[in-house]
Amino acid sequence: MSKKNLNNIGIVILAAGKGTRLNCTDKPKVMLEIGNKPIVSYIVETLFDAGFTKDQIVLVVGFENKKVKDYFGDTVTYSDQEEQLGTAHATYVGMEKLSKDIETVLVMGGDDSAFYTKETLLNFINKHVENNATLSLLTSEVESPEGLGRVIRNDNDEFAKVLEKEQLDDEQKNITEISTGTYCFNKKWFEHIFPEMKQIDGLGELGLPKSVEIAIDMQEKIQAIKLKNKKEWFGINTVDELKKADDLKKNF
Repeated sequence: MSKKNLNNIGIVILAAGKGTRLNCTDKPKVMLEIGNKPIVSYIVETLFDAGFTKDQIVLVVGFENKKVKDYFGDTVTYSDQEEQLGTAHATYVGMEKLSKDIETVLVMGGDDSAFYTKETLLNFINKHVENNATLSLLTSEVESPEGLGRVIRNDNDEFAKVLEKEQLDDEQKNITEISTGTYCFNKKWFEHIFPEMKQIDGLGELGLPKSVEIAIDMQEKIQAIKLKNKKEWFGINTVDELKKADDLKKNF
């Protein structure tokens, strides 16, 4: 995908989380440092390198949002998520800041996207647009999927749904294909379905996996695209994972 074809693409980066498991008290999780820079700074740099502009990149901020805004200044666009109501809610709040000309939105977490390459992201967007999909999900194979949402496929290996870790039965816990939480959406479609979206059972929040369920019910075109290099997705939820990511960036 060339830079001139990026004009109707928007980016929403979810950066509002507190990072409770990492004991964040004075800064949001995405502002923890790896390689001497905030986690979220890497994906923002990658997006600029790919050709996206300030108006196309929205950081959805919440907890201690001043720390994010002080770091990035006026180089990106911000959307304030006043209440942490889930990833789908954060996505909707972020989309509201994008231009009316935006047709496709790439959504990702600011805390697990530091190792993505621009080639991977542009290829993902390109496949979404070329296949005229309503929803595309980036997935990855991992050795230790514990604590992560899983990608469920049907008997024909077609993408069927995403289940959060709390929803898995014993057999599904053995699945090693996980959701990276990185999606491409048709913007108008997502804005249309969000107001009627129900909370994920057992979680009490408006999560993005629910959009997969809705798309299937509406018989929309969806696809799950697996990362070629599984090392590009790196979830940071524990002190050990933070240290590993730090070591990797310092030796990158």
